[in-house]
Amino acid sequence: MSKLIVSLSPHAHGSDSVEHNMYGVIIALIPALIVSFVYFGIGSVIVCLSSVAACVFFEWAITKYILKKQPSICDGSAILTGLLLGFNLPSNLPVWIILIGALVAIGIGKMSFGGLGCNPWNPALVGRCFLLVSFPAQMTSWPLVGQGLSYLDAETGATPLSIMKEAIKSGDASVLERLPDSLHLLLGNPTATGAGTIGEVCALALIIGLIYMLCRKIITWHIPISILATVFIFSGIMHLASPIYANPIDELLSGGLMLGAIFMATDYVTSPMTPKGQILYGILIGALTVVIRNWGSYPEGMSFAILIMNSFTPLINTYIKPKRYGEVVKEEKK
Repeated sequence: MSKLIVSLSPHAHGSDSVEHNMYGVIIALIPALIVSFVYFGIGSVIVCLSSVAACVFFEWAITKYILKKQPSICDGSAILTGLLLGFNLPSNLPVWIILIGALVAIGIGKMSFGGLGCNPWNPALVGRCFLLVSFPAQMTSWPLVGQGLSYLDAETGATPLSIMKEAIKSGDASVLERLPDSLHLLLGNPTATGAGTIGEVCALALIIGLIYMLCRKIITWHIPISILATVFIFSGIMHLASPIYANPIDELLSGGLMLGAIFMATDYVTSPMTPKGQILYGILIGALTVVIRNWGSYPEGMSFAILIMNSFTPLINTYIKPKRYGEVVKEEKK
């Protein structure tokens, strides 16, 4: 017989709930979702709807028929996982590949560990990285923006991050002249350069989502700001050392950095609990992202950096703990 264990006072009651926070994050993603529909057209609609529907279905089916539990798909976590997975995919990805990614994200990344609250890694990133390794050609084919009804036959191009990688490999700083200006990267990229994944097309839309979540206290500033500040400082030093490295503003506004820092690294389950731990976690994610971007095999390093640091979250929680309520730290006698 299970016992009800009540901890010592003080007791606090808050209005937070899983549903409140999950749907709050979904609302924060709406500006970026609308922009992706405008820029990528029908491709964005198909990819996002397929990803969300598949994640919801797989969570329902696994919970009901394998775990033999009451399905809890109404809490919004499966919808959010599907939306974030869709945001990490190109807008011309075939539906059958999206289904595989959703099954891996939910089945392996989440439900195999016991469901919501038990997963050590961000499920959407588990699905995304699995697809990137398994289907590298399809996952690195970037449609140009503004193609409307084009989907599988969309014209593709190089992303800003691939241009940056080319400049580093060739040692030719003039390659960076092909980059869109910072304003285009902030508002969206209507040039001949491929924009990247669905969710990284417009940095401003993601920043609006960040402001919304901070105002609603869904997340705190510690993780996103520490990531962005680290990338800015690290890439700024490299740019000053050599012109073959892009300037720090372009680094911040390119690729999945904003999406990862704001919506992926801040996942409650896979990030540290304390403010100090979150800052350390964010600094290390930012540093790893810059290292992988500039010296790794892939142009983008955000997803891998987050998953690596997800693995260290239990260690950070173990060694960086909050002071217990009422605890008095005794000064050591000299």
